[in-house]
Amino acid sequence: MNKNYDHCLEMLLEHEGGFVNHPKDPGGITNLGVTKRVYEDWVGHEVSEQEMRDLTKEDVAPIYKSNYWDRCKCNSLDSGLDFTVFDWAVNSGTGRSAKALQTIVGADADGAIGPATLALVNNNSAENLIEKMYYARQEFYEGLSTFDTFGRGWSRRNKETLEASLEMMD
Repeated sequence: MNKNYDHCLEMLLEHEGGFVNHPKDPGGITNLGVTKRVYEDWVGHEVSEQEMRDLTKEDVAPIYKSNYWDRCKCNSLDSGLDFTVFDWAVNSGTGRSAKALQTIVGADADGAIGPATLALVNNNSAENLIEKMYYARQEFYEGLSTFDTFGRGWSRRNKETLEASLEMMD
């Protein structure tokens, strides 16, 4: 289970793409999926637009590992489920992804994956959880006011995450 971070990061970065600054995206300036605010918090100082444009995979990999992968305990999840949880955590926040998983397995949905959640996760098949996470994520997206603007891309990403996750299963 502790083997998939690099592979999942590669797939995630394909979804995230490069530099964007869409006026309807509340994240604002973003590169490789990392917002300016997140990067500034990480480095401890304000950064310019050019610094954001110049980000590399090596710059953002530790952020993804610490702020998303580790926070969601992805190393403790089965192959495939780790990517499902990770990708949604990056796209919509760790709390949302964790709470969805917790709700699906019947845990207290507090947004912090711990031993109780992991025990319940282990009582379910990874395939079943991956599929339920897919449907929960799609329902979440379709309920957002910005679905008309970003919905097609979110839905494609969700479907690609489902397919990749199912292929990763041990």
